[in-house]
Parts: sequence; C-alpha cells; structure tokens
Amino acid sequence: MSRPSTAVLLSGAYAALAALFAAGAFRRFDQWAVDRWMPGNEFNGVELGFADSLVPLLHSSWDNGFAIAVNLVTLPAALVISVALTALASRRLALALVAAVAVEVLCKTVIAGPALFHDGSHIVAFDSSFPSGHALRTVILAGAVALRRPRLRALAVAWAVAAIVLLELAGWHTPTDLAGGVVLGVLALVGARGAGALRARRLAARA
Repeated sequence: MSRPSTAVLLSGAYAALAALFAAGAFRRFDQWAVDRWMPGNEFNGVELGFADSLVPLLHSSWDNGFAIAVNLVTLPAALVISVALTALASRRLALALVAAVAVEVLCKTVIAGPALFHDGSHIVAFDSSFPSGHALRTVILAGAVALRRPRLRALAVAWAVAAIVLLELAGWHTPTDLAGGVVLGVLALVGARGAGALRARRLAARA
C-alpha cells in the first residue's frame, strides 16, 4: 500500500475513533478498564494545566510503584523533551510531532467524551482526554529513534509498548485515548516520510 493510501486510511481511522469516542461508543469498555485495568490510579480530581505540559514531572505523583514507573519511563515523551529529541533525528519528524500535538490539543478542546466514574466519583479529566498526547509522542519518538539508529529499533518499540501499557495501568489514559494517540502518532510518521519522499523526488527531477 502506498504512503498516500496509508495516510488516508489512518486519517479515516482516527476520525472514526474520535467520532465514536464523542458518541460514547466506547464508554462501557473504558469504564470496564477504569474498574479493572488501572491498579495504580490516583483519581484525585486534579486537572493538570498548561505549565505541566511544558515542565516535565511538574506536579507528578510518586505515591506508588505504578506512578514512579510511568513518570520515569514516559519522561522522554514529555512535550518539550520529545520535540527536542525528535529534532535531533529529523526536523521533518519534529514538525510532524508539533502538528500532531496541535491536533491533539484541538481534539481535547472540542471533543467531549462520556462521563467515567471511580467509586461513584466522576473522573473529570477523562471527559477531554482523547487522544493521549503521551502515546502519540511516544510513537513518534520511537519512530525517530528507529530512523536515526536502526539497530535500536527493537529497543525503541519495546520502550513504546512499555510506556503505553504503563499509561493505562497508572490510570493516566483509557484504552480509547491510547488508541487515538497511537493512530495519530503513526499518521504523523507516515506523513513525515511521505513528505520526505516527495521532496526527494522533486530534487531528483531538478537534477
């Protein structure tokens, strides 16, 4: 399948996920995940602000093993750190990451998901948590590492899988949030590679 076709397919998949999330199609599954798959949750009703996305580990909790693990393992996927690391591998990928983050912020602003509860209390943070920014940055950063250091590809994939699983276990995101972040991250990678291939063909045509 060509990259344009793959990008179209991924765009459609992401749009479908966003629409189904807003319609509440995944509410029962995500609620089941809240009840069963988040042993390290700390649903304290505190919503993180803009400063938390810019300053790694600001206001992070260290109260249990899951919190400690997710803080440390996902640290490279923090916004500022991931942009800097990705830029070292490819400016094109860094731009793709920034564009994906812009889509993430827009979606979290305009899309409201169904209410989820823990012990009878509404988890307000999950109302606007689609897609997971950590998941999409993890995918893009892992792709950047694989591009720059192919020998580290297996390690990068293993790190990405561990980070995404910990985001679920620690109660940072629902499965739907994570799926949206992964699809958006892969779409950004495909888009960046497609843009690079197009530029290469144009340069070759001019030669």
